[in-house]
Amino acid sequence: MYVLFATFLVAGSFLASQKLANVVNPLSLTLLRFIGAILIMAPFILVRKSLRDGIFKTLPRALIISLFYSLYFMGMFEALKVTTVLNTGTLYTLVPLMTAILALFIFKEKISFNKLIVYLVGLVGTLWVIFKGDLNLLLSFSLNSGDYIFIIGSFCMCCYSISIKLLYRNDNPLVLVFCTLIGGAFWMALGMLIFQKPLDWHLVQGNLIYNMLYLIIGTTIITLFLYQKSTVILGPSKVMSYIYLNPVAVAVLLLLIDNKSIETIVIPGIIITSIATFLLQKDKKVKR
Repeated sequence: MYVLFATFLVAGSFLASQKLANVVNPLSLTLLRFIGAILIMAPFILVRKSLRDGIFKTLPRALIISLFYSLYFMGMFEALKVTTVLNTGTLYTLVPLMTAILALFIFKEKISFNKLIVYLVGLVGTLWVIFKGDLNLLLSFSLNSGDYIFIIGSFCMCCYSISIKLLYRNDNPLVLVFCTLIGGAFWMALGMLIFQKPLDWHLVQGNLIYNMLYLIIGTTIITLFLYQKSTVILGPSKVMSYIYLNPVAVAVLLLLIDNKSIETIVIPGIIITSIATFLLQKDKKVKR
């Protein structure tokens, strides 16, 4: 349930980010998300000595975890200079299978033939939703230089999930999230220096402030907490499998928020991805 809730929160971030994307550059936007989340969490963390003391032992590992998290965003932003949202959305569906393959080598999580088939079925269902069942649109899909950059970024997202499980040391979940945010802010600030991007935070005004608050609280603090807690319990492969539901979650939220009906042609894809995700959760839990 943790990951399912996080999946819908992330889906909502696409709607909020869409309204902010043309106002502030994505790197600066993400840095603002991290800093805003740090400022909100800081009083709750710093007021308790046990949590303060946990920062020093957690931060070095959180810097590694947040590096992969930040590299994904940097790769995505750089890729979108050349490629399209459709291409990135399509390539992102490879993350669950890539994560499962990494987990095979690192945690010895074997991929059975049946499980591999479910991964492929989930991939087909997600592509159905993305391309709206249009085979011609799928066949016209081709890779460009931006796509290769995004594939590297997607691999970093896999490493992010793997690193949470690998570097977990019975950390307090709140401290781990706080330290990950600090690390993320550091790497994002470094990215802004490299790409020479302006802050432009003063442009976030009016209703955009509410969208920014949603990104800070809903899809930064809460989702980091939910994903990190779930990854420790379920393992990275199962958590990343929920990515198949991202297009479904976006479609559902568009229906509820903007009253945009779900096209009939994508319903089979929604059913397929939902079944695939459910089947991937039915496997025995990964031993810790």
